Amino acid sequence: MARIEARPGKPYLKNERTSLGDVSGLIGLTGNQMKGSLAISFSESVIFQVAENMLGERVDSVNDLVTDLVGEITNMVTGGAKRTLSEMGYDFDLAIPGVVAGKNHVITHKTSGQTIILPFHTDQGDFFVEICFEG
Repeated sequence: MARIEARPGKPYLKNERTSLGDVSGLIGLTGNQMKGSLAISFSESVIFQVAENMLGERVDSVNDLVTDLVGEITNMVTGGAKRTLSEMGYDFDLAIPGVVAGKNHVITHKTSGQTIILPFHTDQGDFFVEICFEG
């Protein structure tokens, strides 16, 4: 949908709470078997290009349009993960996503599990998916 080629990097463990991007969506997941959260953190250059490609509107600052888009992307990605995990026998509910913006903002996962970073590289810059579960 965003018409951007994203190349996955090597996953690694995150040891700090500071975001790796400039604007992040965070959503909680709760169920009988596990609880956790997922965050997607975008560099400005990537989310500005995504906004232009998806919405046909050029942006040059993190405004309401950008934060709404990040929240919606977070919903779509987490919804897809929920469907896949449901097929594997894991049922959980999704919270309403929150969005945080600003250089070096903090991402607070609601669980005590280890956070895994899945980095993605694009021609416009990087974005990161953070996954934190405890079961």
